[in-house]
Amino acid sequence: MAKSPGENGPRSPAAGGSLSGTRENLAPGPDAAATDELSSLGSDSEANGFAERRIDKFGFIVGAQGAEGALEEVPLEVLRQRESKWLDMLNNWDKWMAKKHKKIRLRCQKGIPPSLRGRAWQYLSGGKVKLQQNPGKFDELDMSPGDSKWLDVIERDLHRQFPFHEMFVSRGGHGQQDLFRVLKAYTLYRPEEGYCQAQAPIAAVLLMHMPAEQAFWCLVQICEKYLPGYYSEKLEAIQLDGEILFSLLQKVSPVAHKHLSRQKIDPLLYMTEWFMCAFARTLPWSSVLRVWDMFFCEGVKIIFRVGLVLLKHALGSPEKLKACQGQYETIERLRSLSPKIMQEAFLVQEVIELPVTERQIEREHLIQLRRWQETRGELQCCSPPRLHGAKAILEAEPGRPTLQPSPSIRLPPDAPLPGSKSKPKPPKQVPKEQQKQQKASGQLDKTPTPGQAKVAIAGGDACPPQEVPPKDPVHQDPAPQDSAPPVSAHHCSQESLVSQESEDTYL
Repeated sequence: MAKSPGENGPRSPAAGGSLSGTRENLAPGPDAAATDELSSLGSDSEANGFAERRIDKFGFIVGAQGAEGALEEVPLEVLRQRESKWLDMLNNWDKWMAKKHKKIRLRCQKGIPPSLRGRAWQYLSGGKVKLQQNPGKFDELDMSPGDSKWLDVIERDLHRQFPFHEMFVSRGGHGQQDLFRVLKAYTLYRPEEGYCQAQAPIAAVLLMHMPAEQAFWCLVQICEKYLPGYYSEKLEAIQLDGEILFSLLQKVSPVAHKHLSRQKIDPLLYMTEWFMCAFARTLPWSSVLRVWDMFFCEGVKIIFRVGLVLLKHALGSPEKLKACQGQYETIERLRSLSPKIMQEAFLVQEVIELPVTERQIEREHLIQLRRWQETRGELQCCSPPRLHGAKAILEAEPGRPTLQPSPSIRLPPDAPLPGSKSKPKPPKQVPKEQQKQQKASGQLDKTPTPGQAKVAIAGGDACPPQEVPPKDPVHQDPAPQDSAPPVSAHHCSQESLVSQESEDTYL
């Protein structure tokens, strides 16, 4: 990873100490030299020159990123079908997460439609819930001055983040401004952590898909739920995960594990940027997006699987090791990976099929943590336990009300859900309700059938049948305690099922 200006150091950090004391001395990627050479890009004249060049469907200047190989083009009809399915899931998110999470996982593995990717990431990560639970918090942080020691470092890093993307090609452009706002807000939100250089590409990817406020809360979820401790001062969490990765490699590819052991190559030398940037600076862009789709759904095991797949196919056979006789050649091989193994369809299929589970990762984590404590003492950074994906994050949400099938719809207390295959037991309880209503209104109302029941959407009035008096029993005095609280509780903490697409979808 590119270093801050003024920092001159070896390209490969020492395995033991240089990474543990600072968060800016991350190993530069293979494109670091090109990035530094083009660090002056972004003036008005240069930006105008780039404006004449073609932009690909991801927003990158065509030809600037190098050949990515053949992209997986989804037929338009299939894409429209997937969009329709994702819209149904997002508009009924609680129901799908409660009952059909496996289907969500399968659809994330197939790839989230580009038009809904930003909105889906917010829902999967829980960023949507955090935003609703903290209204105005980002604006408050955005208006605060910030700590000057972090602001200077952040400002120096802005031009390094995807300089060939249309959002970040211009110095002081809207992309760089939003990136500065998001990173500054996080240093104020978590002043004990401050800013880590690896957070910048993470925030930049999020900003390509959503506005600054939504990107901020997704960044919070990544730092606190998906990758806790990764961006702390001593980088202890990433060092632990390096040992976990190396141990898992012994089962996945004994040949690669034996070679790296013989060469005495510390995992930090090749996996630091992979994991801390979630492969955003390593893979072709189409592969990055597919990996992130699965990462938001299934958690850090996707990052481990990708790393294991890359190591297996780069170093996993004697033929491939013939050109990696020394430590230097091996590290260069891992920094200049073959485009074939990073190609979208190949990589995603390998990741899906690799049998590495959350249980294996957590078991290995306990083993490595015990070894760490025996050799180095207790961890200085006490980060919260990480949560493995959207399901775990949803279940750990504090004070979350019971998930409702359709929380945004209000029905009369004695009416079944429209279209639901309910048992005929509820109508047996209706006479008691009718007796109360008869005493109050002086007449007996007919029990509404599912076809007659009229729905009041999120506080709207239900339209009564013609034979029912204009005053619907739902709005009489006994009803608010049954109908009102679930609606208010849902809108206080849930991922709203009636959220405005103009706000959630960032095209």
